[in-house]
Amino acid sequence: MGVIVGPRVVDAGFSLMSVLLAPIPVAAGYPSPAQDYFDGRIDLNEHLIKDVTSTFVVRVTGQSMEGAGISDGDELIVNRALEPKDGSVVVAVLDGELTIKRLRVTPSGVVLQADNPKYPDIRVPAMSELTIWGVATTCLHHI
Repeated sequence: MGVIVGPRVVDAGFSLMSVLLAPIPVAAGYPSPAQDYFDGRIDLNEHLIKDVTSTFVVRVTGQSMEGAGISDGDELIVNRALEPKDGSVVVAVLDGELTIKRLRVTPSGVVLQADNPKYPDIRVPAMSELTIWGVATTCLHHI
């Protein structure tokens, strides 16, 4: 039986972070007439965090989840209070090792699925110790 190790809290404090919000949506397709002003602020905590006491930011290493739009160096907002479901992107602790994968619950057992065909899925053996540490809700993707 392995020792379960979860991510550690680096900074337990939180701040209200707000940034200016553009007053109109910006087209990702054809350009739209430019607007040169901003209207109001948007509170990123309100938009990204539903439960501050259960939410953590986890930095991603590796490329196994690139098919889900999650790249090396991105940050995930992870809610520990959410119930993981089949298809959820989760932070899992398998035999003491942390990994980010898509949770699959199949008739033959639990699979931690990579969203990159270059990486194998992990079929969780019956005798393994698996803890779903949290459910990823948002990826802060660096461009």
